Amino acid sequence: MSTQLTANLTEEQVQQISAELDEPDWLLETRLDALAALEDLDMPKVIRTPGRDWTNLDALDYETLVDPLEWEQEKDRVDAEGVDVLSWADALDQHGDLIEEHFGSVVDPQRDYLTALSTALFAAGTVVYVPEGVAAEDVKIRTTMNSRSLFNYTLVVAEESSSVTILERQRTGTNVDGEQYYSGVVEAVAGENAHIQYGTLQNLAEDTYNFQVKRGHAGTYGSIDWIEGNIGSRLTKTNVETRLLGDSSESKIVGAFFGHEDQHFDLASRVWHEAEHTTADLVTRGVLDDAARSVYEGVQDVGREAWDTNSYQRENTLMLSEDSEADASPKLIINNHDTEASHSATVGQVDEEDLFYMTSRGVHPELARNMLVEGFFVPVLEEVAVDELRDDLDDLIVERLVE
Repeated sequence: MSTQLTANLTEEQVQQISAELDEPDWLLETRLDALAALEDLDMPKVIRTPGRDWTNLDALDYETLVDPLEWEQEKDRVDAEGVDVLSWADALDQHGDLIEEHFGSVVDPQRDYLTALSTALFAAGTVVYVPEGVAAEDVKIRTTMNSRSLFNYTLVVAEESSSVTILERQRTGTNVDGEQYYSGVVEAVAGENAHIQYGTLQNLAEDTYNFQVKRGHAGTYGSIDWIEGNIGSRLTKTNVETRLLGDSSESKIVGAFFGHEDQHFDLASRVWHEAEHTTADLVTRGVLDDAARSVYEGVQDVGREAWDTNSYQRENTLMLSEDSEADASPKLIINNHDTEASHSATVGQVDEEDLFYMTSRGVHPELARNMLVEGFFVPVLEEVAVDELRDDLDDLIVERLVE
């Protein structure tokens, strides 16, 4: 745990953030409790493979990176018919009871040091509320970070028999220099027979330290699908998680990343099967060039009452340089014998036979390599149902290849 920042924070700062957002007393108390808990909380667990901790979150100079009262952003919200897509202050005014019911019910506000820090300090927020029976597409949240640090919170509530597709983009503005810190927490609640698809495309400046937690609860016949594209940042630590709480609930977690120079990705996905007839599919593909590093952990956790479960996991990393490093730790935790589950992970290089085949037919070696890398991402891109997210991610991959 880092204490260099804790000593710098005060209750007055937290109270000022809460007052500016006109928050109720219960939320201020939640923030202050999270602030007080920082002294005793540990950093988030990082992925460990045999003999190695890949990520050191304690080494970051949070005192320099974080100024709780100096935050600035551009937030563009695009709603859809029948759906409320609101700023935090407006959502508290219009749906205060809904927020009180669900805030902190999916992601524990004191889950770890960095989550509690975000709970205490978040000033940028969005609430997406989908009433019963409403089907909505093309909800968009575009966040431009214009300050050294930004703490962002998003709550998605989809009521019974509703559905929503959300695309979130994160990028850095042109007037921000030096190292930055971005923190994002997403809580998603899918009611009975409700469907949430949440896609994120992270392209923050490469001086940014990026910490994100996305977690959802799926009710009976409900589904929560996560799509996560990571292109930017210097260091990314993410957790994407779903609890399948209702019978016949489903979740898909799709990930894609492309690292170069000295970028570092610590990516964790987890699904808990806690009811009968549940299904999960975890698919991640990434490419590393230069001295970039990645480590991935996927966990499929099948509970004792999770009869007739289907759970699958695939992770593949393509290495473009001798100096890049990658590892993966797929895990199965099976507590019910009526389960069909599998996992796999591979790390490899561009296939020399494929490269030779293309160059022998007149394709320039660099172009051939780039075409093979684009083709490597196709199985993941095909899993992305949101056309705009798929196209934007593909464009960023091509842009990275020709740099």
